[in-house]
Parts: sequence; C-alpha cells; structure tokens
Amino acid sequence: MDDLKLEIKKVIISALQLEDLEPENIVDSEPLFGEGLGLDSIDALELGVALKKKFGVKFASDGEDAKKPFASVNALADYISANQA
Repeated sequence: MDDLKLEIKKVIISALQLEDLEPENIVDSEPLFGEGLGLDSIDALELGVALKKKFGVKFASDGEDAKKPFASVNALADYISANQA
C-alpha cells in the first residue's frame, strides 16, 4: 500500500504541476481539498483523468460518491485498491 500511496503522490504532483512539492511533503491523511493541500474542483478533474490513465480506475462524476475517494491520499489508495481492473 505504501508503494501505491507514493505513486498517487507522484501523479498528484505531475498532473497538477506542483513542482515545488515533494511526495514526502504530502501527508497521507491530510485533506487534498480546502485547508489541506488546497486543491480545487478543476484540480479534481485533472487528477481524476490522470489517475484513470495511471491506474485504470473510473470515478463517479457527481454527487457525494464522487468526492469520497478524493478526501486524502489514504482514501485514494483505498479506492484504487478496491476498484483496480
């Protein structure tokens, strides 16, 4: 799971062009949106596409179910592990 979390962090950094951030600076349990990493809805779209390409998983496009996997790196790792083809 730690390898998966590292890969997710690398995707976050590259997809969102966060060059000033290193994977080790992203806390697994920290929120990705709002006060945590500070991502917004446009970032969510870009990140969703990048994660789909990298891991082959689909994300819901609307509603609360769409937000849950993007709560944190931990949530993304759990979602990808459970839904990877």
